[in-house]
Amino acid sequence: MSGSTHHDHHDHDHDHDHDHDHQHDHGHGHSHAPRVTASNERKLKLVFALTFGYAIVQALGGWWSGSLALIADSGHMVSDAAALLLALVAYRVAAKAANARFTYGFHRVRILAALTNGVALLLLVLWIGWEAITRLREPTEVLSGPMLVVAVIGLVVNIVGFLVLNGGHKDDSNLRGALLHVAGDLLGSVGAILAALGILWTGWTWLDPALSILVALLIVKSAWSLVRDAGAVLLQAAPREFDTAGATAAVQALPGVAEVGHLHVWTLTDETRIATLHITPAPGSDPLQLPNLVGDVLRSRHGLQHVTVQVDPPGTLDGHCA
Repeated sequence: MSGSTHHDHHDHDHDHDHDHDHQHDHGHGHSHAPRVTASNERKLKLVFALTFGYAIVQALGGWWSGSLALIADSGHMVSDAAALLLALVAYRVAAKAANARFTYGFHRVRILAALTNGVALLLLVLWIGWEAITRLREPTEVLSGPMLVVAVIGLVVNIVGFLVLNGGHKDDSNLRGALLHVAGDLLGSVGAILAALGILWTGWTWLDPALSILVALLIVKSAWSLVRDAGAVLLQAAPREFDTAGATAAVQALPGVAEVGHLHVWTLTDETRIATLHITPAPGSDPLQLPNLVGDVLRSRHGLQHVTVQVDPPGTLDGHCA
């Protein structure tokens, strides 16, 4: 019995090392980390400075004019500035190597930051909602002139940010995400301008809290997405689009594989997906070659980057803990 156990561990070590080398080369060919270019990083820094700087101006303008819509949109701008900051962090983290303690590296710093950002935004939404309902019940004066000026400045800032990011984003997920955030801010500025004009022409001050509620709903959508996705990553859930049953069936169908079990798939970051699984070899197959076959199938057909396969002796698969 001890000889069989030793043989199993030897196979596992050999298979893991061999397969890991193969995955390592394959993974770097596909660039797990965000693509880092000096030009893209400069673009993000410029748009971050514009977005965060205007968010402060907008908050002060909202306080001065009494516009809750401007204050709410300022919160939205801060959230987008935080998203841009996360993209910049992604570039920096990508260059930081793993070490003996943090063997996976530091890519999940982005995930923790995204979760914090999402929770903070949900708290902001609660405040905006409460304040908006209060103002709908008891209307307050809104200085539509200053509100309009601040909103127009915001439109200009967002147009500049959009133009800066619009080139060279096709193969960079960070720039694509930042571009979507800026596009949302641009629409928010248009809404603030329309509300300011409406108040200026009609005196309907309820337009301001009504717009702030719409902005809050937009924030809820993005905030909940951040919290949900970050939570799923930290709970080591399989990617939502990953077909666990299909992947198991694909491995089971390989020649030389008798059984498949304990398939665990999780996301390290958006760019890196990892899987571990156990298999038992069919009679007459070469157990040393099976990990390579399994890894190739899971990487090529199911979008995984790192695959670790343990080959177990026939009849022992159910004896392993998940």
